[in-house]
Amino acid sequence: MSNVNAGSKKHEFSSMIGAPSSDASHIAEPAGSSGVVRRRASRNGAIVFGVVVFVVAFCLVTALWWALSGEVSLPALVVAALGGWLAASSIHVVLEWEKAVVLRFGKFNRVAGPGIVFTIPIVEFYTLRVDQRVASTYFGAEETLTGDLVPVNVDAVIFWMVWSAKAACTEVEDYAQAVSWMAQTAMRKAIGRTTVAELASRRDQLDEELKDALEEKLNDWGITIIDVEVRDIVIPKELQHAMAAEAVAERKKNARMVLAEAEADISDMLKDAGVVYEESAEAMKLRQMHLAYESVEESGGTLVLPSSFAEGFVEEKPSKRA
Repeated sequence: MSNVNAGSKKHEFSSMIGAPSSDASHIAEPAGSSGVVRRRASRNGAIVFGVVVFVVAFCLVTALWWALSGEVSLPALVVAALGGWLAASSIHVVLEWEKAVVLRFGKFNRVAGPGIVFTIPIVEFYTLRVDQRVASTYFGAEETLTGDLVPVNVDAVIFWMVWSAKAACTEVEDYAQAVSWMAQTAMRKAIGRTTVAELASRRDQLDEELKDALEEKLNDWGITIIDVEVRDIVIPKELQHAMAAEAVAERKKNARMVLAEAEADISDMLKDAGVVYEESAEAMKLRQMHLAYESVEESGGTLVLPSSFAEGFVEEKPSKRA
């Protein structure tokens, strides 16, 4: 959600009556967020302050006119209204998170606030009130072609803030709207430079690329980018099935390659073992005994061996001569 200040004409008129109106809200919400309760700080106190200044000045001028002339006529009311307008247009309240851009004869004079700000009526006017809190803007790119000509929908959120109220007022007409359009354009360019497979697997890199591109362009307007987060990447359903089949085939390929490498290693080990068994009859007998033990241990049964087979497990003794 982002805060967008109203145009300069609206602020000029509000400063003339002494009660600057609250900023208009430029809200771009993702689908399904209608149930979210929005809590925003209010400017009602500043508006009431301006109204009170106008009323107090109006009453003071009316009382002074009555004290001097003894009556309150139409000219007295006109003069009182003029005095109230001058007082209200001279005293403003800028909230803690705001900066007020003041122009003198149409030329930039100063950035004031927060707190009470005094201006010279007619000579100076309160042209723009800049919110310097962190703002969030939801944006997206629909049916945007990737580098391999696949249409995708991408949704993202950008978090930004104004660090220079002067630049935001004098360098761009509507800085909040400019952030939204600039983010959307940068996203379309980034999507066009990559393939759909890279887009799906390199989401973090896309975030960094968008942040760097936006910071480079928006810094001259007094705006800094805090973070860019890609929320969702939607690929056509037909392509989703194809990519899923490709991923399954790739995994099967990798599994077979690993199995083939394991079999190659095992064959080399068996080859070396065969050479050892060929050269040593004792090693072969130990191997036979080990295989017999494993078969009995796993089955839990009893192994019955013929006497001729059992002779292979004992060493032949030399026969005694009579």
